[in-house]
Amino acid sequence: MEHEFKQLPVAPATIGSQPGPHTLRGNNTNFYANATEQTFNITLLAQEVHITATPTAYTWKYGDGTTLGPTPSHGAPLPQDRIGEPTKTSHAYTTTGKYTITLTTHYTGTYTVNNGPTLPIPGQGNIPSPPLHLTVWRAITRNYADNCNQNPTGTGC
Repeated sequence: MEHEFKQLPVAPATIGSQPGPHTLRGNNTNFYANATEQTFNITLLAQEVHITATPTAYTWKYGDGTTLGPTPSHGAPLPQDRIGEPTKTSHAYTTTGKYTITLTTHYTGTYTVNNGPTLPIPGQGNIPSPPLHLTVWRAITRNYADNCNQNPTGTGC
């Protein structure tokens, strides 16, 4: 049954980020996965088998050598006014650049044969998601004593 489970066309989770596709160095970037329970009906040895694949853990690779997981937390989108807060799946990049974020969703399975009792499937299916590309920028804040009307040749005018 484990072999059959690993052969199923389980749809990968989708990855989201806030902010994205650009973020700032040193700020928390919230990552989250959208994964769903999936069911399949197959015939195996002339028996009707119903299989359920349930996402139970997630492994995040943030593209800078940092890995989180496997963790049971899939994360979630934040309200607009809370973007930048740390979350269970957020990450703060220390250097600017272009990063590729990858996610592996770990699915556990159960099955029934001919509508019999539900049984666990040994092992798990590890389904990679399409990568998410993110650019990390830096921000520089400067204070000035006068504005461009007072000093038209000043920095930033």
